[in-house]
Amino acid sequence: MSLCRHPTPFEGAYVATAIPLLICDDSSMARKQLMRSLPANWPFRVSQADNGLDGLDAIRAGRGEIVLLDLTMPRLDGFGVLTRMREEGLQADVIVVSGDIQQEAIRRALALGARSFIRKPADPADLEAALLALGRPLPTDAAALLRSDMSLPAVGFRDAFREVANIAMGRAAELLARVLGVFIRLPVPNVNILEVGELHMALLDAQGSQQVSAICQGYIGSGIAGEALLIFHDSEIDDVARLLNHQASSSPLELQLDLAAIVIGACLNGLSEQLGMQLSSGHPLVLGQHCTIGELIRLNRGRWKRTLAVEISYSLEDHDIKFDLMLLFTEDSVPVLQKKIDFLIN
Repeated sequence: MSLCRHPTPFEGAYVATAIPLLICDDSSMARKQLMRSLPANWPFRVSQADNGLDGLDAIRAGRGEIVLLDLTMPRLDGFGVLTRMREEGLQADVIVVSGDIQQEAIRRALALGARSFIRKPADPADLEAALLALGRPLPTDAAALLRSDMSLPAVGFRDAFREVANIAMGRAAELLARVLGVFIRLPVPNVNILEVGELHMALLDAQGSQQVSAICQGYIGSGIAGEALLIFHDSEIDDVARLLNHQASSSPLELQLDLAAIVIGACLNGLSEQLGMQLSSGHPLVLGQHCTIGELIRLNRGRWKRTLAVEISYSLEDHDIKFDLMLLFTEDSVPVLQKKIDFLIN
């Protein structure tokens, strides 16, 4: 749902000089961060949208002369918004603010009409530079008045941690895209606290009855512990080997271990940087090869208890290849993570 702060009667004299700015991002955490990062001397009238379809409606209604646009969103992603804006002839200055930092993602966004690209979390100096580059005149008399009553969205733990995971996921995808030479399609991560039975169901839903292999890597540090689980479809391993130009002497297991090190390492580094912590990783372990998820669960039933689970699916464009990554934090880690997230929110 789009939320627009309407000016008070006292602000009426300044409405003509206010700049309608739309923040289109599914994360309330991201929208709050962007509001806090806006330069104080710009007289914005801010609207919000939490998906691309509502964002388009806001632009059509004139609530987005300037748009801060995320790329990874439900219902319609940022690429879809830019495409439809072009098709409909909608005029707005779009600054993409995204955790998807693949070079191809940046190229596509700019080719579709975005004026600039900023990586998440947005640095206030970068945001101000991008706004100045739009070349708009800056009326200053209404700035403080229009900004003083701008309400920030409420942010809960699950939403905030999903945004942190989204940024970490994007950094891992950027590295994976360079290694494989392909564009990685990114989903909105799922973040849930799951009982062991619910975790098993989530794994079954992710993979169905196909034959899979799974690599697990433990991590610990700063009062946080858990396991990262990377699941491959057996039918896709040969295709990945061709993308990597993998040596014929290398086994499929070596290939999976190499990819696990890339994806898990980059994702954990992204989490560590944002949360201000150090995570040490153990050696990767093979949890199962050429088995169904049901068999994988049976073999490892004692490993997973109640857990904070982050589910991420990486799919390769123009290839029938998908990796499923799950970050499983222990129950004892949750209070520590909540404190770190609260610090980011507030």
